[in-house]
Amino acid sequence: VDLGKIDLLAEEGFYQNRTDFIRNAIRLQLEKHSPTIERSIVRHSYGLGIFGCTRKDLEKAAAKGEKKRFDVVGMLVIERDVPPGLADEVIESLSVHGVLKAINAVKEAIKDRIH
Repeated sequence: VDLGKIDLLAEEGFYQNRTDFIRNAIRLQLEKHSPTIERSIVRHSYGLGIFGCTRKDLEKAAAKGEKKRFDVVGMLVIERDVPPGLADEVIESLSVHGVLKAINAVKEAIKDRIH
């Protein structure tokens, strides 16, 4: 029934199609909850946006004996040239609210640390 109502609104010219309706509904809900989202980002010290993790970054951390922790709202891209063993050695934890891009072997190597 809900999809029928959406289709009717699209036919009446309020929206181009179902996708347009859903996109608009999502934006409205995110705006409505914006203060809560912002407080959560600050409280949890999340980075907001698109972040990259390179082989060079992880090699530097490994040389110093450091561990990396990623807390992201948005997207984290672990570059394709990052070996699974290096990711396993250096990445302590990963919390991504959004999209994590990495080769499957890297995701598999750190799967127990993805929250």
